[in-house]
Amino acid sequence: MDLMLKEKTALVTGSTAGIGFAIALELTREGARVFVNGRTGARVDAAVARIGQVVPDARVAGIAEDLGTAAGCERLVHRLPAVDILVNNLGIFEPKPFAQIADADWLRFFEVNVMSGVRLSRACLPGMKQRNWGRIVFISSESAVHIPAEMIHYGMTKTAQVAVARGLAETCAGTGVTVNSVLAGPTASEGVTTFVAELARQQNLTPAEFEREFFNSVRPTSLLRRFLQPEEVARVVVFACSPAASAINGAALRAEGGVVKAVL
Repeated sequence: MDLMLKEKTALVTGSTAGIGFAIALELTREGARVFVNGRTGARVDAAVARIGQVVPDARVAGIAEDLGTAAGCERLVHRLPAVDILVNNLGIFEPKPFAQIADADWLRFFEVNVMSGVRLSRACLPGMKQRNWGRIVFISSESAVHIPAEMIHYGMTKTAQVAVARGLAETCAGTGVTVNSVLAGPTASEGVTTFVAELARQQNLTPAEFEREFFNSVRPTSLLRRFLQPEEVARVVVFACSPAASAINGAALRAEGGVVKAVL
């Protein structure tokens, strides 16, 4: 299926690894011009090189900025050409008991996970509306619906992303611009894989044994009963970014393996 992305320019934040990298790679495969983002030049350059190895004719470049700060977002916007597609993927997570989550943690998670997307959307949306075409996608999580007791501050930011995306979509009524969120399920991204390996080691389990136990006790509603691969989420996101998805607007799309049991 041709997703009609060959003339589009995209920015994917937090895209040097995991879901973000998979999204950048899939957009490049579809012929879009893609900007990869990360905090360090070394990580960004490595991601750009990896994409170039997979897609020989890739139109891909990198911009290293810490988008968890207002200053980093401002610098990136000044360096970025007009974009047709903005994927707000940047996010952090950290299991921590509620009583130990300090004010600074709450503010840091909101700044990185929510405000990065707010700031970039504020910068990109006027141009999209002027051109009467654009796509903004916030990479949220099933944790937006099932707030995890082990990291409530993370779940709060994922719910906020869904709310922001819906609100922005309302401002685009009657235009060719759509704004959606994607609820990703537990995914074998770089950070999660490292985290799971360490927890498995602490419990004297193999990663496979830990995965089975995780879906038995922590995410028992999962229908897939396994961690998603980043590219499985990425394909849903790339479709949402395409002209083919013009009827999808203001939606919270689910790519979470059936963890969320609600039918609506």
